[in-house]
Amino acid sequence: YAQLYTYIYTLQSHVHLQLQNTKNKKKTQMAKTSLPLAASFLLLLISSTTSADTGRLFLTVVNHCPFTVWPAIQPNAGHPVLEKGGFALPTNTHRSFFPPSTHWSGRIWGRTGCSHYNGKFSCVTGDCGHRLECNGLGGATPASLAQFDLHHGGHQDLSSYGVSLVDGFNVPMTVTPHEGRGVCPVVGCREDLLKTCPAHLQLRSHGGHVVACKSGCEAFRTDELCCRNHYNSPQTCRASSHSLFFKHACPSTMTFAHDSPSLMHDCSSPRELKVIFCH
Repeated sequence: YAQLYTYIYTLQSHVHLQLQNTKNKKKTQMAKTSLPLAASFLLLLISSTTSADTGRLFLTVVNHCPFTVWPAIQPNAGHPVLEKGGFALPTNTHRSFFPPSTHWSGRIWGRTGCSHYNGKFSCVTGDCGHRLECNGLGGATPASLAQFDLHHGGHQDLSSYGVSLVDGFNVPMTVTPHEGRGVCPVVGCREDLLKTCPAHLQLRSHGGHVVACKSGCEAFRTDELCCRNHYNSPQTCRASSHSLFFKHACPSTMTFAHDSPSLMHDCSSPRELKVIFCH
């Protein structure tokens, strides 16, 4: 759109010059009318392009935390990176963007405590290879995750979403759909689990502050808690006392690898999916 407006401005300057240089009233009148006609056409083009986007699903990331969050976006294999994979989001700000209008799946999480030091960017939680723009890289655990599977289900145009604490917790997070059809609940974890995280699951900063809450898998790395090998099936991967801590606080989130599939919600043709930190 910016390019179209620039073109209109250039056209206006050209016609103004034409008006100054011409002495023929007829030509002057034609020049006067050429601007509104051309400008009207271009504005109509802008309007029609905007209308075409009116029905498109867009994602919005909102930060209501009293500190800056650095959202990160990782697509699943075969899908494009959105917004270069990451950006800074100061407190009480938001950012909206369009995913592809075809099938896209991936995850969004929040990084905290990020800074540049000695020329290197790094985050206390959720870090993605010391980069501001993750560009497809995954994040360090523990981290709260929003998961998406957009534009699937054929003519139903389903967009699935959910919040996972399978990899632990670092910041409160919810997903709120708007204008979808069907059962489209708000899901996630509004609680600040850093205040209640059991001592054996706490991740602390160098200064001794609790900055994240580990999953049982992250804390103890056993096959049973990580649902690996023999335990990698719905029959053998079970909730543990560690996952139940997260489940009791935030029942609409996934808390272990084979948690109920119903925690991913199918919403038909939503207008917007909003990820909110510290909702």
